[in-house]
Amino acid sequence: MNVKRIFGALLTLLGIGSLIYAAVVFINISGGTRDLKTLLIFSILGLIFFIAGIGLIRTTKDES
Repeated sequence: MNVKRIFGALLTLLGIGSLIYAAVVFINISGGTRDLKTLLIFSILGLIFFIAGIGLIRTTKDES
């Protein structure tokens, strides 16, 4: 396996975890400023990690 594919898979998993955590925060939100900041930060970072990981996996050619 290629190192870029491993890194892409790691980024994808981090993105999925971050998006799941953002969903949990969204469900338990009470309207506080801290909750909204946490939701926004984890949502944006999760999307960035997820998209970057998927893109890295798709563009890396598997040569053996």
